[in-house]
Amino acid sequence: MKKTLFTLLGLGVLLGSTSAMAQSAWDGGDDLPTSPLACDGTPGTVAAKDYDGAQPTNAPDRAGKPITLIDIPKLIGVGYFGATTKGMQEAAKELGNVEVTTDGPTKANIDEQITFLDNYITRGVDGILFAANDTVAIAPVLKKALEAGINVIGYDSNSTPDSREWFVNQAEFNGVAKSLIDNIAKEIGEDGSFAIVTSTFTTPNQARWIAEMGAYAAQCYPNMKWLETVEAQEDNILSFNQASTLINKYGEDLDGIFGMTSIATPAAAEAVTQAGMCGKIAVVGLATPNAMRPYVKADCVKSVVLWNPVDLGYAAVYAARAAADGKLKPGSTELEAGKLGKLQVVNGSEILLGPPFVFDKSNIDDFDF
Repeated sequence: MKKTLFTLLGLGVLLGSTSAMAQSAWDGGDDLPTSPLACDGTPGTVAAKDYDGAQPTNAPDRAGKPITLIDIPKLIGVGYFGATTKGMQEAAKELGNVEVTTDGPTKANIDEQITFLDNYITRGVDGILFAANDTVAIAPVLKKALEAGINVIGYDSNSTPDSREWFVNQAEFNGVAKSLIDNIAKEIGEDGSFAIVTSTFTTPNQARWIAEMGAYAAQCYPNMKWLETVEAQEDNILSFNQASTLINKYGEDLDGIFGMTSIATPAAAEAVTQAGMCGKIAVVGLATPNAMRPYVKADCVKSVVLWNPVDLGYAAVYAARAAADGKLKPGSTELEAGKLGKLQVVNGSEILLGPPFVFDKSNIDDFDF
């Protein structure tokens, strides 16, 4: 049974001196159970699972032929999806028989994203790449694409499996959760308190990360306190304002803030900076190194957890090409992804990019995206 998002997140989990995870763990915007990794770092195991994706209906023979892809991310005009687009263009150039164009809404709005998808289905393309703003709401239009014989590949943020062929997963949810919680624990201690700034409570990947963070913290840091989770859309000003509100609301009781988006994390770091709380309130989150470099250099942020979004976009195009060629099909166990080598198929129809990466002062200058 899904937990009530408004109750658990909109009002916050205000726990005083009790364990932050003493209540039933919130399991995100879906019915999936959580699977926290071991506290000692023992790698998790992935159980074999039958293919659970879908297939396009009466797709034409595209094997080896030039194909046209449309990429419709959550929104355009932000650094993160600029990086995925860069990777897609690199893969298309490398493959030589793929043309890919990125288009989409300028804000993370599922209704606008659906409109873009519907328009491109009508125009006619060979394949669709997408990062969903809402797991369930996007499913009907993706099924429409499949029924039109279009290859459909997700990345970054998933849809329901029955509405796409494959999903390129940047890192498994429990791995991201472990990295986030472990890194903040290093800064605030095992009994510190934190709040979360996310985009929306129903954004698929963020909902799952938060669910897994709760489960992992309950298991490995039972005295850590989860104060509140707030929505900030994918908006820089709102993210800054929400972080500032948390700082003012909780005062000395707030030890750390998680940013769950590439916009929320630098905005939270800026709010902490302007409040004069660097070194007193830790900021850990998911963001691009370019956005976080000033805060890392100023010692206001110690660690940024992410993956390489350029590689994510690159892998998505390779998945679309392989699906169009019939090389990536139900039962496949790996994807040949150019410079990335062989990527493992997990959870039935997901292609795993790899473990999350931690950017810090020692390595952040090695990356430019």
